[in-house]
Amino acid sequence: MLISQLISYFESGEADARFTELYGEKNIMRERARYASAARSFKELYGDGECVVLSVSGRSEISGNHTDHNKGRVLAASVDVDIIAVVMKTDDAVIRVKSEGFDEDVCPLGNVPDLKDLRYSSKAIIYGVCGGFEKRGYKTGGFRAYTTSTVLKGSGLSSSAAFEDMMGYVLSVLYNDDKVSDVEIAKISQYAENEFFGKPCGLMDQVACAVGGFVYIDFGGDEPEIIPVPFDLTAAGYDLCIVNTGGNHADLNEDYASVPAEMKGVAAVFGKKALRGLTEEDITEKLPEIREKLGDRAVLRAIHFIRENERVLEQKNALLNSDTDRFLQLAKESGDSSYKYLQNVYTNKNPFEQGISLALCMTEGFLKGYKAAYRVHGGGFAGTVQAYVPASLTDEYKSYMERIFGKNSCSVLHVRAEGTARII
Repeated sequence: MLISQLISYFESGEADARFTELYGEKNIMRERARYASAARSFKELYGDGECVVLSVSGRSEISGNHTDHNKGRVLAASVDVDIIAVVMKTDDAVIRVKSEGFDEDVCPLGNVPDLKDLRYSSKAIIYGVCGGFEKRGYKTGGFRAYTTSTVLKGSGLSSSAAFEDMMGYVLSVLYNDDKVSDVEIAKISQYAENEFFGKPCGLMDQVACAVGGFVYIDFGGDEPEIIPVPFDLTAAGYDLCIVNTGGNHADLNEDYASVPAEMKGVAAVFGKKALRGLTEEDITEKLPEIREKLGDRAVLRAIHFIRENERVLEQKNALLNSDTDRFLQLAKESGDSSYKYLQNVYTNKNPFEQGISLALCMTEGFLKGYKAAYRVHGGGFAGTVQAYVPASLTDEYKSYMERIFGKNSCSVLHVRAEGTARII
């Protein structure tokens, strides 16, 4: 479809059925305006022509807090915030991407700049995804894209992974007959982030953004085992609420790095590179040695890993059996373990700032007496908490938390069946 036709297509409601599938009926008007605005912005920048319109979701970690880096299990889900892209194929071997609010990235293909000059930039992701495609024998080529995103940075919903997956999805659709699988796109995205962007991330974020719905991932083998888990949280009567506590993420690299380092330090006592395969009995048997070498926090974090890894399996089975009560109970246990044993709800560098602790405390009080759950969300130390709120209480909960943490601090999300989705 031509860009000039696309604007009226969205505004007239012809895409409403697709919007309902991805965002729910009550959000149709919002999405009409968002997509039409993106099409106008593309036309102003790049002119008219044939285009495709794509969407890639954000993700929420459901269970498996700090388990992936030690060959553990995780449970995650695609959610109904997303990055959308209006895209036109070109034959000039140049990728141009304008993301709303950011400078345009211009990436001529064929001569990749020095990686040192690309680190921590969106250009690094674009070049890295192209490199990953070529390394696996897929085709690449030029295109123009305008993107806009509701996966806000710092929200714990993986804005970077969604952008990476989008670049891979664009190349799949334009140059590979849309035949590159969602899992393969996710692996290429991880490669781009690791080797080009410069961040040693796991694979959970990219898989959850691309695959759609609830997804179980087991990192125990040479290749991750990825299993979609069919479950309708909305039909079960719950909304997924993410509260951004507004904490300062500066100077937290040491805190984040300490978690896998201490876990792997415990594994090294047993001659292993990761904790997977060790039991609590193993830890207990060598407890004096571990405490002397690594201290008590490393022991607690190792025990968190072992218990959390089993909890992920139980939660997956609870969802498969539609046992919502058991799932919620395990979600609360996950949060309790993260707070007490993993100890990633605030940084010891600034104990006066404990937004996550406060959000959990306020949520516990608000939901007392209801079947619900709440936990730290993602990496922790600053950032967001996750709450499973009965739908009848959602509006009240959102107002309550936003009085504490500010307007728009509470996002009400729904699990989305599709990760990558073509609109046009």
